[in-house]
Amino acid sequence: MLEFIERSTFKDEIRPFGGSTTKVKSNIVALIGGFTPRRCGIATFTADVHASLKAAQPDLQIHVYAMTSAPSAIAFDDSVSSTITEGDPQSYIDAAQEIDASGADVVWLQHEFGLFGGPAGDMVLELTDRIAAPLVITLHTVLAKPNPDQMRVMRRLIAHASKLVIMSERSRDLLGSVYGADSDQIVLIPHGVPDRPFGRSTQFKSKFGFEGRDVMLTFGLLSPGKGIEAVIAAMPAIIAEQPRLLYCIAGATHPNLVAAEGESYREKLKTLASTLGVDQHIYWLDTFLETELLLDLIEATDIYVTPYTGVDQSTSGTLSYALALGKAVVSTPYVHAVELLSDDHGIIVPFNDSGAISTEVIDLLSDKDRLSALQNRAYNRNRDMIWPAFAARCVDVMNAVRVSIKAAPVPASIGIDGLLRICDDTGILQHSISNVPDRAHGYCVDDNARALMLTNRLNGNSATVRRLGTTFAAFVQSSWNEDRHEFRNFMGFGRNWLEEVGSEDSCGRTLWALGSTVRWAPSAGLRHWAQGLFDRTVSSAETFGSPRAIAFAILGADQVLEVDGRHKIAMSILTAGADRLLELFNKSSRENWTWFEDVLAYDNCRLSEAMIRAGMRLGRCEVHKCGIETLRWISDMQTVSDGHFRPVGSSSFGRAYEKPNPFDQQPVEIWASIDAASAAYDLSGDPGWLTQATQAYDWFSGANDRGIAVADPVSGTSHDGLNPRGINLNEGAESVLAYQHATIAIKEFIAKVR
Repeated sequence: MLEFIERSTFKDEIRPFGGSTTKVKSNIVALIGGFTPRRCGIATFTADVHASLKAAQPDLQIHVYAMTSAPSAIAFDDSVSSTITEGDPQSYIDAAQEIDASGADVVWLQHEFGLFGGPAGDMVLELTDRIAAPLVITLHTVLAKPNPDQMRVMRRLIAHASKLVIMSERSRDLLGSVYGADSDQIVLIPHGVPDRPFGRSTQFKSKFGFEGRDVMLTFGLLSPGKGIEAVIAAMPAIIAEQPRLLYCIAGATHPNLVAAEGESYREKLKTLASTLGVDQHIYWLDTFLETELLLDLIEATDIYVTPYTGVDQSTSGTLSYALALGKAVVSTPYVHAVELLSDDHGIIVPFNDSGAISTEVIDLLSDKDRLSALQNRAYNRNRDMIWPAFAARCVDVMNAVRVSIKAAPVPASIGIDGLLRICDDTGILQHSISNVPDRAHGYCVDDNARALMLTNRLNGNSATVRRLGTTFAAFVQSSWNEDRHEFRNFMGFGRNWLEEVGSEDSCGRTLWALGSTVRWAPSAGLRHWAQGLFDRTVSSAETFGSPRAIAFAILGADQVLEVDGRHKIAMSILTAGADRLLELFNKSSRENWTWFEDVLAYDNCRLSEAMIRAGMRLGRCEVHKCGIETLRWISDMQTVSDGHFRPVGSSSFGRAYEKPNPFDQQPVEIWASIDAASAAYDLSGDPGWLTQATQAYDWFSGANDRGIAVADPVSGTSHDGLNPRGINLNEGAESVLAYQHATIAIKEFIAKVR
C-alpha cells in the first residue's frame, strides 16, 4: 500500500492538500469546416452537423470556425464564431489560439484536401499542430493512391487525431492499409440524412412543373468528374422506350471550373444533348440549391443517377439523401455507392457505360412494381442514418474523447523496479521499447549523469543504491576524453564509444552531476572522486556556447561552492555563465517574450533556476531578478487556463518567438519546473511557488492534456511522454529518472514549506 504526503496549508489552486481531484472540462466543441451560405457539399454537411448536434444537446456550445476564401467573402450568420481564410497561414494559427483560449474540450474538423490552402491543403496543419484539445476528424475523402503531399498531410492529421470518422468501410480499410491508422482511432458514422415521409413524388412533381413525367435526377457542382456525358449519351435509347422521361441536371458549375474556363463545360454538355436530339428531355437547373429545396427536388424524382467517373469517391451526401427519401438509384461503382447499394438496395453499372445506364433505366420504368420495391428498400436502408441517430453517434464520439483532469496525492515513496530494469553493470540504458530495455541504442553520459545524481538523493544506506552509484560514476569517469579535454556521450552496448566528443549540453550536465556528487554523495570516497574529476574537467565549460550547457555548469559549480565557497574555477564558471545568460536575455527578450533565446527547447526552466542560484550565490540582484522574471514567464506559458500544467512540447522546438505547440510533452520538463520553483522559493519565501511546482508534478498522475497517468508510483517508472493521442508507451531512462528526481524534489519542497 502506497503512503501519501499530506499537503501543507499553502494556497493550492489545484486541489485540497492531501486529496485527489477530478475536473471535467467545459461542454464546448469547436466545429471547423465550410459552412452555409457557402455553396459546397462540405458547407452543407457542416451546417447539418451543427443543427443536429444542437437538437441533440441544447446545452452544448458549438463554436463554428468557417472556412472562407477571404475575410469578408461570405456573409455568415450568428452561428459562425470565427472564420479561417483558406490561403492565409496566420489565420489558421489565430484560429488555433482562439480555440485554445475558448476552453473547447473537443475540436471536430471536417476534412477535404481542397478546403484548405497549400499543397494538399497542408495549411490546416498550422491549426491541428497547435490544438491541445482532443481532435476528431471527419475524412470526406480517403484516397487509395495519395500523392506524396496528400500522404504527408494525412499522416500528420492521423498522428494528431483522437478519432477519425469515416462514412464507408472502404475508407476504414484504406486508413489502416495505406496510411497506418490504428483501428481504435477509426469510427464509422454513415452520412446523416433527413427524416421525411415515403412516397410523395407526385406532390413534389407539381411543385417543379414535372406533372405527368418520369423524372431522373443528377445533382452536384457541375464538373467533368461527375460523368454526366455518359447519361446524356444514354438518353436517345431511353427516350425511344420511355418518351415521358425528363432528366434533371441540377447544380451550379463548380466555381473553380468557372474561374478557369467560364461555362464552356456546361455549354459542351448542352451541345451534346442537342446533337443527340434529347435537349427537350433535359431540364437544366443551373443554381446551387439550399438543402430544403434540394430535398424537395429529390422527392420529385423517380430515379437518382450518380454516374461519377472515379472509384475513390468515399462519400456522397446526395446519394445518401436519395436513398433516405426512397429513390431508386442507378450508380457507377465508386466506393460509397458500392457499400450503400449492396444487398439489392440500388443498381450498379460500369463506369462510362451509357448502354448499361439506358438498359437499367428502361427496365425500371417499364416495371413499376420493381421500381416501387426498389424505392421501398432504399427508404428502409437508411432509417439508422437520420440526423438524430447521426447526432447520437457524434455525441458518443465526443464523450469518448473528452478529458477528465485527474490528480493523485504526492506519494510518500515510489518504487525503483522501473529504474533497476534498465540498469546493468555498465550503466543505465538509454531507451526501452515499452518496458523492455532496448540494447540497440546503448548508453549515454546524459542519462548516467542524471542517474548518478539520483543515487545521491536516494537512500544511501541501500546496498543496491550504493552499487548503482559507483556504476554510474564509473561510466562518467570513462566518458572523459583526456586527449580532447571533453566528455564523450554515446556508448554502444558493447562498451564501445561512438564518438570522441559529446554535445555541449551532455558535457554541462556531466559537470552538474559531478557538482551534485561533491555535495550529496553518501560516501566520502565518492565525494572525493567527484571533486577530483570536477577539478580536472570543469575548465571545459569555459568555451560553452549553449545556454543549457552554461546553465548546467552553473548548477554544478553552485553545488561545489556550497562545499567550498572559495573554489576559484567554480566561482569563475558560475560568474561567467551568469553574465553570459544575462547577455543572451538582454539580446533576445522583447515584449511578450521574456526569455534567453528567440526559441524554446527542452529543460527550459533550468536556465531560470541557474540564474536564481547564481544570483543568490553572487549577491547580484540583476541576476536573480532575471531568473525570477523568466521563470514567471515560462511558468505562465506552461500553465493552462484551468490550472493544469502543459510543458513545452518538443514538436515546436526551434520556432522563433512563437507560442509553443502543446505536444510532445516530456517528463524532464516537470522535474526542471519543480527544481526551478524550489529555487525561487529559496530566494523569495513565496509559497506560491509550491503551488506552481505541485501543478507540474500532478502532470504525472493525470492532471495533463489527456487526463492520463504518465507515471506509476509502484514501479517508479514513467512513460516517455504525452502526445496528441495519449501516452508514448516507451519507458526510457530520461523519463524514468525525471520521475524519480521530480518525486524527491516535490517531497523536499513540501517539507521545506512546512
